[in-house]
Amino acid sequence: MKKIIVLVFTILFINCANAQKTDTSWTKGGEGALNFSQASLSNWAAGGENSISANAYLNLFINYKKDKSFWDNNFELAYGLLKTGDEEQRKSEDKIDLSSKYGYQAVKSWYYSVLLNFKSQFTKTYEYPEDAEKFLVSDFFAPAYLLYGIGMDYNPNDDFSIYISPLTIKHTFVNDQDLADEGAFGVEPAQYNEQGEKIKNGENLRNELGAFIKMMLRKNLIENVDFQTKLELFSNYSDNPQNIDVNWEVLIAMKINKFMSANINTQLIYDDDIDIIDKNEKKLGPRTQFKEVFGIGLSYKF
Repeated sequence: MKKIIVLVFTILFINCANAQKTDTSWTKGGEGALNFSQASLSNWAAGGENSISANAYLNLFINYKKDKSFWDNNFELAYGLLKTGDEEQRKSEDKIDLSSKYGYQAVKSWYYSVLLNFKSQFTKTYEYPEDAEKFLVSDFFAPAYLLYGIGMDYNPNDDFSIYISPLTIKHTFVNDQDLADEGAFGVEPAQYNEQGEKIKNGENLRNELGAFIKMMLRKNLIENVDFQTKLELFSNYSDNPQNIDVNWEVLIAMKINKFMSANINTQLIYDDDIDIIDKNEKKLGPRTQFKEVFGIGLSYKF
């Protein structure tokens, strides 16, 4: 399944890129950045540790708009590493977010639309307890989210859109069996007998039917400062529909010169099906997740 999903988005990207060469109805662009930070201490009385980190991100779009139709394709990739003192190298960022949306005009700025979205990460993520061995908490396709639906899209201009779908299917994949056995990310956990022996594997797939809303806004705040935000809301009709899944991302890009920029990226997530695990492998239940990444370094916009 994961090879099929990756192949589908690869074909979409290639077809869009090839079509754009001969049709002026296509627009393409994006931005990439590579950010570094480093601290080196020697006989530093105030204390501290040596550290080095690097973060990279790539944001591409290929869009089509002609007559009553539009087709928007967005590809967001990010990865970062951090090394502090004598500790093992760890991840600080890891993101794959691919999205494709097609619309046909109904009236004025409203379009009948279909949406396809895929989210996952590149590599394994570990938790590092103080007095125990590290343990795996996520991996590529563990989890992965595939979401598709039909609805209406309000698209008055190139910088703002709201997609509303009353009929959306969401698949959650947990391709690591140990995580699936634990019931991670909302899948059904493994079943055990009284002796503690596993009699049934945990499920690797969770299917949900619900309503989905996606809002996107891009804005040039002042010269050389761009703002972008994305808000996604999903409600499962059959399982606690009042507990809405939230994914809210904000990116502020500040250009210093042609090849240097500073970026602030935040992401807030709430998913009632995800139990947060502390460093002692204790489940704390659902929690609001928040991430903030600041970087300054090389960038290129095209």
